[in-house]
Amino acid sequence: MQHPMRITRTQLADGRELLYFDDTEEYVSGQRTRALVDERELPATSSASQLRQDPLTGAWYTYAAHRMNRTFLPPANENPLAPTRPGQLPTEIPADDYDVVVFQNRFPSLAQSESQAGLDADSGSAGAPFVPTAPGHGRCEVVCFTSDSQASFRDLSFHRARTVVEAWAHRTKELSALAGIEYVYPFENRGEEIGVTLQHPHGQIYAYPFVPERAAQIAARAQEFRQAQGGTGTGAAGAETGPDLFDHILDHERADGQRIVVEGEHFTAFVPAAAKWPVEIMLMPHRAVPNFAELDDVEKHELTRLYLDLLGRMDRFFPGVERTPYIASWNQAPVNAPDDGRLHLQLFSLMRSPGRMKFLAGSESGQGAWISDTTPERIAERFREVAELERNTAQ
Repeated sequence: MQHPMRITRTQLADGRELLYFDDTEEYVSGQRTRALVDERELPATSSASQLRQDPLTGAWYTYAAHRMNRTFLPPANENPLAPTRPGQLPTEIPADDYDVVVFQNRFPSLAQSESQAGLDADSGSAGAPFVPTAPGHGRCEVVCFTSDSQASFRDLSFHRARTVVEAWAHRTKELSALAGIEYVYPFENRGEEIGVTLQHPHGQIYAYPFVPERAAQIAARAQEFRQAQGGTGTGAAGAETGPDLFDHILDHERADGQRIVVEGEHFTAFVPAAAKWPVEIMLMPHRAVPNFAELDDVEKHELTRLYLDLLGRMDRFFPGVERTPYIASWNQAPVNAPDDGRLHLQLFSLMRSPGRMKFLAGSESGQGAWISDTTPERIAERFREVAELERNTAQ
């Protein structure tokens, strides 16, 4: 069940790191190697990001004005995520082909600096000395799923998708070990409706110097649940152990059954009882796994299979829509509080009907008070229906 793969590191012309994750046999065996030298002349990247903490909510926000002029929907012959091929413009990837590639973003929202590790907040910011600020320390990486610019993640072979899962695990482990990093977040945006600026199939990984608002809320709820249920003792991170919120959710979803979409030996996919998006599904491990790096090979295998299944269902959800715009949000536990989270996927779309998007108006945007035009039970029923549609079509 172990996945054969070779990792090769190099640096781009401006000093950013790039890693090839190869699963093709001739590269895994070392018979061939990828091009490692970036022939471009690039100025050094610079980041002037700043963090500020909202005094009313305590949430941290990032201000990255240098990203205003980043690449936006370039023509096909200027795709920066394509391989560098003879007679064409050089790209971010020096090789003329690749399996999976990860590299540091040239226009990062957060950037590394030895003098900027952690949230040693300043007390001052222009016009608002009471608002805590800090440098935008962190790391932003791009994950290219395939060299084929016309493909999507759902089009990947199982073997290639499994390589992406290995890349997520590798990067989660390394990024979590960086000084000052509190949270590692892999995600994918697909579709111009979501705001994608590069059509090439890719995702990103953000390493934050703080725990983002949603993850912080989940961690707080996990702690409250343990305490309410009489949790005792301490776990690896010093947190109380006892009844687990994620086990509780899985137990109730299974007992109810209405929102279960597909269940494996190690993972269950279900529509959350309090789903807020027009199309939403969650994939959660049965074991208390804090992040990708802690999955074993058997779990990675099943995760890959189920994820490809869910992406296929997502693209069949709306009649007449070939590629549903979506966000694949991989939630992980905080780096320094592994007992207060569990790896799980939140896959959702803002599309509410074919060609129509849900706009976040006053109640949602202003107060975060969600109003849904459907129900989680209807969403789950549709996800089950589209599996039957695929089976019937294949017969």
